Amino acid sequence: MTKYCIITTTCDKVETANKIIDTLLQKRLVACCQMTKIESRYWWKDEIVKEPEFLIQMKAKKDLFKEIEKEILNIHDYETCEILSYNIEEGNEKYLKWMEEEIK
Repeated sequence: MTKYCIITTTCDKVETANKIIDTLLQKRLVACCQMTKIESRYWWKDEIVKEPEFLIQMKAKKDLFKEIEKEILNIHDYETCEILSYNIEEGNEKYLKWMEEEIK
């Protein structure tokens, strides 16, 4: 079973995204985060919504998912926020070693 994952979430405010990123990095729950401005379209309360958002991708250890999820939920202001995890099946050995050293 794979040991690492990429966790994603989206925010509508850059301040919220930065707070999530800074908190997770300071607590050493993630090794790296990337934030990208995106346009999201989705169903919400019987309507199709089109909104600008910020997508955060976080590199982490799978066994820390619940702790990361808890931190995101403590900060996030969405009623129902996306928090998804994708397994990293393979990767550059040197990068994975770096991740291992940077995460608690």
